[in-house]
Amino acid sequence: MSRTGLSHRLQFFCLAVALCSGVSGVLAQTANWPQKPIRIIVPFAAGGNTDSIARLTAESLSRTLGQSVIVENKAGANGAIAADFVARSAPDGYTLLMAAMPVLAILPAITKTNFNVARDFVPISIVGSNPFVMAIHKSVPASNVREFVDYARKNPGKMNYASGGSGSVSHLSAALFVKRAELDMTHISYKGGGPAVADLLGGQVQMYFGNLSELASHVAGGQIRIIGVSSSQRARQLADVPTFAESGFPGFRTLTWNGLVAPAGTPAAVVQQVAEAVKHAVAQPALQARLGLLGVDPIGNTPAQFSETLHADISTWAEAAKASNLKID
Repeated sequence: MSRTGLSHRLQFFCLAVALCSGVSGVLAQTANWPQKPIRIIVPFAAGGNTDSIARLTAESLSRTLGQSVIVENKAGANGAIAADFVARSAPDGYTLLMAAMPVLAILPAITKTNFNVARDFVPISIVGSNPFVMAIHKSVPASNVREFVDYARKNPGKMNYASGGSGSVSHLSAALFVKRAELDMTHISYKGGGPAVADLLGGQVQMYFGNLSELASHVAGGQIRIIGVSSSQRARQLADVPTFAESGFPGFRTLTWNGLVAPAGTPAAVVQQVAEAVKHAVAQPALQARLGLLGVDPIGNTPAQFSETLHADISTWAEAAKASNLKID
């Protein structure tokens, strides 16, 4: 054999050894993961639903994974600051995002972001979801969604719907429904759900899409009626209230969720390990009870199922953003 041929073979051999060593090193690190504390980045300030869900999840994951799981709040730009931070973090499983549906599915539809959901993140598991409900003021002569639609069509331009802010889930849910039901209603934007609910109770507005947790407590007072649930199944807290699909609007599904995502490139074995830990966590009665107090239905699905949900929601909220006439960059 010539010296040139021998040299090429030696180079190939050394390259193969280096590649194998690198793969072995990655596998060894994955097999021993986690070896240090894990951070869950929350895109909002402390005290809200997303923050509470993150802290409950972190507490359970710490026990399951055998490492400290620390929650860090990085509020700002409607969640974009935290999402961009995690997207640029090392894909080693030690920095995760407690994603909220509006951050990944709505925000990119209504404004330009530095992160790309499909390119920069890998879904892990949805911890839980909050169904949205349609509530109407008692002055509206309707006891179900169909009757409400019929009444609104007979009174074009005379009815208002409230939201917790332009571009919010409550706004886009209502705008999407109004479009699909072919109604002529005026949007009234408020600075948060509290003022919106207050004016619904007072009759200044006739309809509001909101979290089940912020509306259910007012039903007993008789000022409002909840006539529709926007999840795919009826809410266990309101078993007698039909879904929109049952009410003649198949495919209408809007809800918000919180779930863990990791930077793209995170080893699949790590993603699976965290997903299984989340599934184990939400199966515990104690955590289910604490999530229930927040109006959250526990889920704990697989990365593939989370990916399907995210893909569907991106499409839904892009349609809703167009229906609301919000500018899309």
